[in-house]
Amino acid sequence: MMASDDYLPDLVDPTMICAFSGWNDAGEAATTTVEHLALTWDARAYTSIDPEDYYDFQVNRPHVALVNGVSRHIVWGTVRVSIARMPVSGRDVVLLSGPEPNLRWKTFCEEFLEIARDLGVERIVLLGGMSTDTHYERPVPVTGSAWDPRSAAQYRLAQSSYEGPTGITGVLHDAAVRVGIPTVSFWAGTPYYVTAPTWTPATVALLRRLEDVLEEPISVESLEQQAAAAISVVRTLVDQDPSIREQLDALAVEEDHVDEDAAEQLAADFERYLRRRDSPGDDGI
Repeated sequence: MMASDDYLPDLVDPTMICAFSGWNDAGEAATTTVEHLALTWDARAYTSIDPEDYYDFQVNRPHVALVNGVSRHIVWGTVRVSIARMPVSGRDVVLLSGPEPNLRWKTFCEEFLEIARDLGVERIVLLGGMSTDTHYERPVPVTGSAWDPRSAAQYRLAQSSYEGPTGITGVLHDAAVRVGIPTVSFWAGTPYYVTAPTWTPATVALLRRLEDVLEEPISVESLEQQAAAAISVVRTLVDQDPSIREQLDALAVEEDHVDEDAAEQLAADFERYLRRRDSPGDDGI
């Protein structure tokens, strides 16, 4: 671990919020959420995890950057940790974001939990994005899991019987709960047929769920404008293709019929997403 400072900050009731790009981040919903919090609450860098042991650099290649337009600087992709104080409650959040590691996940989890323990983290929120069969104009579905049934009910999370491949968020969730840190995961659904790299409506949905957990208002006005613009772009494309419009109209009718079983439907979407992540993606808009 590479620390930016040699001190250990004295934090107030800290909550750790984590997002990993790649497999766990459809529509960049999770990483954009953490980025928004860091900018909104003026987060300060605390530390980063040495990428040498956890990344295959032929998969997650470093980037070359220019310094003053002349000399070159290598930027290594890694997990970075920052700290922010929430303006209303005065409590702290620890923001962790970076690419999903390629190697040594068990050791990575140990280092992750060491950071959490050192900072006195009281609970962890893991964020993700998944491609789902959802209408782009409908409210973004959010599913996930919590550390106990009472918390799952409190945060309106569907129980899932999924068994199969998982990402680093699932592994970290299990590791944190095993050592006694209350942990909740939120996954926002993104329309599978939208190929834009970022789906801002999903980011807004995750931020709204974070408000419930943190009991702190989060400014999202700029993101809501971006979300409305993204929806407008998709609407224009859909209106130009009658076959796609017909498919989405049918999807909207189907969603109306499953409203009473929304929790079960979200869980089914989550399981279907995980199973197909390693397969070639569907063609999208």
